Amino acid sequence: MGKVTGFLEYARDVPQRRPVSERVNDWFEIYLDFPEEKVRTQGARCMDCGVPFCHTGCPLNNIIPDWNDHVFQDRWRDAIRVLHSTNNFPEFTGRVCPAPCEPACVLGINEPPVTIKVIEKTIIDHAFRLGWIHPEPPERRTGKKIAVIGSGPAGLAAAQQLNRAGHWVTVFEKADRIGGLLRYGIPDFKLEKRHIDRRLEQLAAEGVRFQTRAHVGHNVPVEDLREEFDAILFAIGAEQPRDMNVPGRELKGIHFAMDFLPQQNKRIAGDAEILADPTRLAEPILATGKRVVIIGGGDTGADCLGTSHRQKALSVHQFEILPRPPEERSTSTPWPLWPLQLRTESSHEEGGIREWSVATTGFSGDEDGNVRKLHGVQVGPPPKFEALPGTEFTFDADLILLAMGFHGPVRNGAIEALGLELDQRGNVRTDENYMASLPGVFAAGDARRGQSLVVWAIAEGRQAAKAIDRFLTGETKLP
Repeated sequence: MGKVTGFLEYARDVPQRRPVSERVNDWFEIYLDFPEEKVRTQGARCMDCGVPFCHTGCPLNNIIPDWNDHVFQDRWRDAIRVLHSTNNFPEFTGRVCPAPCEPACVLGINEPPVTIKVIEKTIIDHAFRLGWIHPEPPERRTGKKIAVIGSGPAGLAAAQQLNRAGHWVTVFEKADRIGGLLRYGIPDFKLEKRHIDRRLEQLAAEGVRFQTRAHVGHNVPVEDLREEFDAILFAIGAEQPRDMNVPGRELKGIHFAMDFLPQQNKRIAGDAEILADPTRLAEPILATGKRVVIIGGGDTGADCLGTSHRQKALSVHQFEILPRPPEERSTSTPWPLWPLQLRTESSHEEGGIREWSVATTGFSGDEDGNVRKLHGVQVGPPPKFEALPGTEFTFDADLILLAMGFHGPVRNGAIEALGLELDQRGNVRTDENYMASLPGVFAAGDARRGQSLVVWAIAEGRQAAKAIDRFLTGETKLP
């Protein structure tokens, strides 16, 4: 715990976001610096709650009260040691995780919860700034070789854990850069890619090998991996987007969010020439000067919203089929559950209009085949979402972004080549040891559990690493 009476003496405080007028004109992270003295004060609010439910709220089971106390006591080396004992990449979760630990905070029953996410981010940034993060190569090698397919948070967490157990690990990534969802799914204004790069330097120095432009099941035969490696981990994410079967879907100007967002990340990374070359990539997708409609109200939709603002869209509307959530925690999700309530992300502060209980019924376009209108209707509550008579409408639009979630991993390629069994949701089926239907083949992260959070991906990668280590050696000492 922090200070015995800290939760009575100090109010919750969080970093302020940069002014909207400033941040929509760049791609830098949106939060202002938060003095470490203030962070120590926030750590003092962590109380002697007896049973720290924040542990259960966090998929990684982060030892939150311990590092809160270390920060309050100005013991930053102890804080990063405890934080790293459960989380390989707190600089990622401290920036993009929605922090399910905070709604589970016991203080949050009747007061604003402890600012856990801010403290976590500050600990790791403090450690990097003072040079405390360095490579930790294993003392010995087992001679076992493991292929990790996918370099998102699940793949990278598993790779680091397995490498530290002494195995040789090679990460295969189909894109031109390592990082997966972190690199090409999350906008830079939420996670600047320098944070990924400095962590990759550590992994490479520890002995993890990376192969980019290596699309397993396509230009890299998965059968070759089966012959060369002692185990394979599928950490390919859930990239199969939800589509809609409505009239006009074939019109130009209707794109999946994950075709739109990676292009902007590539521009920021300096790939503008590649994007402008039609022989190397599909047509550029830009919101500049267009009437944009985003279909889907989740995190991906919010990322499309913030990106559209920065690309200077003429207007942006976001349509969500679900009803508007309540302003405060719904009684259907009492503490310590993740609360059903309205959330206003930074992108919503920047502009745009959100509409609720809206279903799209079709699109229409001009003589050149470009989308020009969205046709929709107001609907009733779930699960039926029945159309309400007399609420049909038509909306002008030049760019439609589909951000309705994902159906699981892309099946064509390595999954089909190996004939891996899938569960009812289309994810890779595994047993309790993360092993798929073929011996020596494992799955973790979104590929196994479906679309989820970065913190879940890291947790799954760590657990899969333990299972693989045990499979290869008969035991494991991995945490």
